[in-house]
Amino acid sequence: MTDDAQLLQMKARLAALQDIRWRGVRSASINGERVDYATDADLAAAVADLERRIAGMEGRPRRRARGTYAVKDL
Repeated sequence: MTDDAQLLQMKARLAALQDIRWRGVRSASINGERVDYATDADLAAAVADLERRIAGMEGRPRRRARGTYAVKDL
């Protein structure tokens, strides 16, 4: 499988996972495979993993989350 075909397949799977997550469903049939997720967190992790892989194949930098925090010194 070429990189372009693999990228298109990954994008299709990402769209399918996002669709089932937005509908509130935890199981679906994707490309003839039955996929079941125990929690929404598992589904979110699968979506994040696919997004990371697609970004890597497209040469985009990885998204980084930066949090802020405060310290109260007395």
